[in-house]
Amino acid sequence: MTDTLTATNLDPITGGYRLHRRMARGAAFLGSEWAIMGGAMSWVSERNLVAAMSEAGAFGVLACGAMTVELLDREIAATKALTQRPFGVNLITMHPDLMALIEVCGRRRVGHVVLAGGLPPKGSLEAIKATGAKVICFAPALSLAKKLIRSGVDALVVEGMEAGGHIGPVSTSVLAQEILPEVAEQVPVFVAGGIGRGEAIAGYLDMGAAGVQLGTRFVCATESIAHPKFKQAFIRASARDAVASVQLDPRLPVIPVRALKNAGGELFTAKQREVAGHLDEGRVVMSEAQLQIEHYWAGALRRAVIDGDVEHGSVMAGQSVGMVTKEEPLAAIIAELMGQAATALERRAA
Repeated sequence: MTDTLTATNLDPITGGYRLHRRMARGAAFLGSEWAIMGGAMSWVSERNLVAAMSEAGAFGVLACGAMTVELLDREIAATKALTQRPFGVNLITMHPDLMALIEVCGRRRVGHVVLAGGLPPKGSLEAIKATGAKVICFAPALSLAKKLIRSGVDALVVEGMEAGGHIGPVSTSVLAQEILPEVAEQVPVFVAGGIGRGEAIAGYLDMGAAGVQLGTRFVCATESIAHPKFKQAFIRASARDAVASVQLDPRLPVIPVRALKNAGGELFTAKQREVAGHLDEGRVVMSEAQLQIEHYWAGALRRAVIDGDVEHGSVMAGQSVGMVTKEEPLAAIIAELMGQAATALERRAA
């Protein structure tokens, strides 16, 4: 199927031709063969998975997360040593060294920077554009999508609550219906959250999306460095096992996180109580409290992904986890998704 879909002389009546046409705008924007962005998963989306994704024709995205400036610099260089194809870097807007991280991306000639975790701080968009890179931001609502476009972002990611990791309150299908008809002609829009099969990809492309973003589907790729126990947790899980964390204190605006149910959820509740207590005592300000929560998640995720502690660590996963059934090469996953999407498009045109 891969050879057929990548041919340049596809018959216009085939699903492969239609898939290429629908993905043309997003693929051209990313510089990849397929308009598939990799979800930036801390500790998982590192040099090996990102390079493999780009080599397979998709668009890998490095997850900076809580990395130091020096570590991100080394990780970008290491990824470039593994692939000459384009890839992006995901930066968290609340990172205290955001501007320095942007400078590193510019010096390393990263072509696409994804900003996540909130609206871009003042000056960050301009700093990224000054390096010549494209800016991609997350739009959890139509009003914010329009605001970001006015601010000068080059593309948007519309991610629903079915996704793994940090999530918003609205489903992917609703956000897509709300946002795509309004802004898809202005900038490329990539849909994310709960996507595990090519038929869903075809559907969002038909709705006007330039492409999609997937994370959970790639965790069990052979090239993923995730611990075998972490991968087995994904393979055993069903959609209903991926649940969202609960906000304990309304004064502490914790962004919910979707992960597989385990004892780690109780540990997070305890962490929230601890941080809320620090706020009560005036020992931390709100921004520092939020940063403590982010550092907690980074550590909890590392315990699961790297150390294999899938009971007490954070096993972040989207609801598409039930469609992850085995460990296989990333290229095989991409080929299967694109084959499913092409077949779906061909059937709809029949």
